[in-house]
Amino acid sequence: MSGQTQRLNVVPTVTMLGVMKARLVGATRGHALLKKKSDALTVQFRQILKNIVSTKESMGEILKSSYFSLTEAKYVAGDNIKHVVLENVQNASLKVRSHQENIAGVKLPKFQYFTDGETKSDLTGLARGGQQVQACRTAYVKAIEVLVELASLQTSFLTLDEAIKTTNRRVNALENVVKPRLENTISYIKGELDELEREDFFRLKKIQGFKKKEIERQVAAAKAYAEEKAAEDIALKKGVPLDSVHNLLTKASQRDDDIIF
Repeated sequence: MSGQTQRLNVVPTVTMLGVMKARLVGATRGHALLKKKSDALTVQFRQILKNIVSTKESMGEILKSSYFSLTEAKYVAGDNIKHVVLENVQNASLKVRSHQENIAGVKLPKFQYFTDGETKSDLTGLARGGQQVQACRTAYVKAIEVLVELASLQTSFLTLDEAIKTTNRRVNALENVVKPRLENTISYIKGELDELEREDFFRLKKIQGFKKKEIERQVAAAKAYAEEKAAEDIALKKGVPLDSVHNLLTKASQRDDDIIF
């Protein structure tokens, strides 16, 4: 019962055997390609994981320095520096664009920040603390750069994780389900074809035996007929009536009575 569930329900013919062999070749080739794809994605996955770890370690120090710079700017320029900065900002100067990177057929999103326009902060902190305000801005720009990079890495990490799981499921399905089922089907078709071939061979031998017996019977009948004709010819040459000619091949009941002297 388990053998039937591990093979396809097909008609055992030579044509179907060729179809199953072609499908097995395709499954084997697909398994090899998906295995290579899984290995390539796994290597990229580990590299991204290393980059995430190093980026998170550096992000702690960068955010720490940026918050410390903000504290220094507030201490030097006062608490009103926040309102002055907000009044000078009309549009966002730092923006993020996204693009896709193709790795082994998987499209990974990549984020990149860029500067759009000029930042109107020339008069910010002109009275006092201008240098600290600029240092604070530089520190936060660097923090934004690290955050964008980390967001790109984590998004790629999640996308690769799902792609690797899907690819591994396909690899396991081809390796443990599809290929064994096709191989069992091919073995079943070969066994059935061999059995049919043995049956045909046995049938041909029986037919050949019957033909041989029929030929032997016909040869024996022809030989008997020839002997009978030869006896008739001899009797005609000697002038003996045909009714008195004794056929040695006839039954014993048809023979003449014995002559008793």
